[in-house]
Order: sequence, then C-alpha cells, then structure tokens
Amino acid sequence: MEEIRNPVKAIRAKCLDCCGGSSNEVKLCPATECPIYAFRLGRNPYRTARVMTDEQRAIAAERLRKAREQKKQD
Repeated sequence: MEEIRNPVKAIRAKCLDCCGGSSNEVKLCPATECPIYAFRLGRNPYRTARVMTDEQRAIAAERLRKAREQKKQD
C-alpha cells in the first residue's frame, strides 16, 4: 500500500476502508457524529477559496509557464 501524506486524503482512505471500499457508501455515510465526517469526501470543508487579483494571476501564470519550460528541459 502506498504512503498517503496529505491528511485529508488519509481521512478519505480511512472512510473508504470503513465503508468497504465503496465511494458511494462514503458519500451516503450516516455517521454524522464521526469526528472526520466533514472530511470524508477528500476535501477540507473549512478551507476558504483563494482570491487573487488579476496581477497575482498573471504572476502565477508566468511562474507556471517557466516551471513547465524548465521541466521540459530536464
């Protein structure tokens, strides 16, 4: 079994294990009192969306473009 490093993905894996490997059963899980219930779908419900200005988007796009070019060269 591969090592899961992201805590939210580890919770998702635990929920899949608890529900017999069925992602539909995880979605329909009735155990609302479970401490990891809110994270069962593999996402952090408390994380807010990042709001970026147009300038920040342009900088991020340029950084991504350079990283992709660098990866192609390696």
